[in-house]
Amino acid sequence: MDDRRIIILLAGVIGILLAGSLASFVLSRRAHSEAMQTTVRNLESRVKAWWVMVAIFAAAFLLGPTVTLILFALTSFYCLREMITLTPTRPADHRAVATAFYVFIPLQYWLIFDEWQTVFAIAIPVYAFLLLPVLTVLAGETDHFLERTAKLQWGLMLTVYCISHAPALLILDIPGHEGENFLWLFFLIAVVQLSDVLQYVFGKLFGRHKVAPRISPAKTWEGLIGGGLSAALVGAGLFWITPFSPLQAGGMALAIVVAGFCGGLVLSAIKRSLGAKDWGTMIEGHGGALDRMDSVTFAAPIFFHLTNYFFVP
Repeated sequence: MDDRRIIILLAGVIGILLAGSLASFVLSRRAHSEAMQTTVRNLESRVKAWWVMVAIFAAAFLLGPTVTLILFALTSFYCLREMITLTPTRPADHRAVATAFYVFIPLQYWLIFDEWQTVFAIAIPVYAFLLLPVLTVLAGETDHFLERTAKLQWGLMLTVYCISHAPALLILDIPGHEGENFLWLFFLIAVVQLSDVLQYVFGKLFGRHKVAPRISPAKTWEGLIGGGLSAALVGAGLFWITPFSPLQAGGMALAIVVAGFCGGLVLSAIKRSLGAKDWGTMIEGHGGALDRMDSVTFAAPIFFHLTNYFFVP
């Protein structure tokens, strides 16, 4: 891979974060109303979270794909733990829960490491889907069996299977673009996170019509359209780090935006059904790991399969 491109990207992101840090500092000095202070605190926490993510991303690039896989595997582990913590299990479920954590998480990421794409695509939706209920039923407890089984299956699909499609971009082979896979991963994460930030900004500035007020009161149509289109334009501008033309890159970015929005909305609905505001407390001001990865759960598999279908021979 041309190292200059990733250096340019990281330098650009760091420049934006420095501007964001300066803006949040200036705004904090001028914020007098409680609403303005809340907005500034939210901006500060988002910028801090971005600094952490950029540092992790830079370390993953420097240390190679194996470390990248390990980082995503740990992310899946913490996301699944947060979901299981909010959906309490019974002793009869523990065999299936342990299998999900200590068999299917390492198996899923080992399949990516081994570039065994066929099995990677079916290991969890087929074999885990069938095996976990069997392990649960052997304990002999049938109370709320469907609910208990579905929680674990759904959690494993979202936090492991779906998220693992992000690092799985590293094994796609597109002729003429060998060794550039890390840049496609950067494209995915950058568009997802930038879309979240821009939707928040547009929503705060122009938001009037809520998409789903009972599920996520902060999400507005103005934020989705303004922030989503802006993120898609940025994605089109990043075509030079992808195998796509500018128009294709914009289309891919738009698909990522829509999928990410749907993922955030679905995960918010799950939280509301559980009576929780955040998935955890790992990231100061932003809840848990799953609160930062909720958009990725839907966006990663959509982007992976679109790229695989249209660009891999």
